Parts: sequence; C-alpha cells; structure tokens
Amino acid sequence: MGDVRDYRDAVPFPLSIEAVTIGRVHSEFSERFGTPRQPRARGLRQEGNFSGKGRIELLRNQVQVEALRDLEGFEYIWLISWFHLNGPRKKPLVSPPRGGPKRGVFSTRAPHRPNPIGLSCVRLLKIEGRTVFVDDLDLIDGTPILDIKPYIPDYDALPNASRGWLEEVPVIPKPSE
Repeated sequence: MGDVRDYRDAVPFPLSIEAVTIGRVHSEFSERFGTPRQPRARGLRQEGNFSGKGRIELLRNQVQVEALRDLEGFEYIWLISWFHLNGPRKKPLVSPPRGGPKRGVFSTRAPHRPNPIGLSCVRLLKIEGRTVFVDDLDLIDGTPILDIKPYIPDYDALPNASRGWLEEVPVIPKPSE
C-alpha cells in the first residue's frame, strides 16, 4: 500500500456553510399547516385529500441537463430541501405531531431545526429537460431544493433498525400497494 495522506487538516473546519439552491418545488400545497408529512408512509393519499404529484424545476444557471443523466432509472429519489418559511430555531425541544412529551429536535423530523434542511423520499415519475416530475411530494410550493440523490434500497432501507422513542407510540399502518 502506498503513502496514506491525512486530509483532515487540508482546509480549516467551517463554522458556517453556504448552500446553493439548484431548483424549486411546484406543488399543490401553499401553507405549512395542511401540507402532509411523509404522505406515502402514512397512507394519506388513500384519504383522497390531495394528489401528491408535483415537479421540481431545476435552475438553468445552476444545473446542466446532463446532471440528470441516469436518474430516471431509479423509482425513488431523495430531495434535500430548505424549509425557507421556518428559518433556524434554537429551541432544543419540540412537540411531535402525534402528541406526547416534548422530544429533542434531533430525535424528530420537525421542520424547525438549527439548520432548516428537509429530506423527502419521493417517487420519480419522469424527467423532461430540467423538470423532474414526482409523486408522494410533501413540500410547499416554492420550497428551494439543495440536492437530489437516488434512493438505493440496498443502502437506504434498514427494516430492522430501532424506531427510538417511536417504539412507545402506535404504528401508523402502511398503505397497501
């Protein structure tokens, strides 16, 4: 084995990070209250309240069309977004939507976080140019997108993982396919 170089000190540790918006969500949701959280997992579409379909318009000055090459072969993708309507929050405890005691913000998926970053798993329907059409969308119209990554079941699905404090609350039935 050749020389091993330690890169940890190659650049100073950043205390702040600048992110670039690569796209914008277009969805049927216009307000925070009423936008579903993890709609696929909760079976909310079966209730008929919304379509769940939307699109991501990627910004011409940030994304070349070639960046989307080979993405269409994946059934699901991760959208990394910025909760632009929330802003950063310093409170360490939040109230979960299912009720119960306040929980540490990092043990929840609350949108009010020190860095208001969202992570949504959506079904990829099709790609046309710089437009990515999706289903099971849970983001407000106009939400900035920071990145897109493929959902890879081999690595992203851990069915035997602990559910943490959620072990104490009833499981919401999954929708039937």
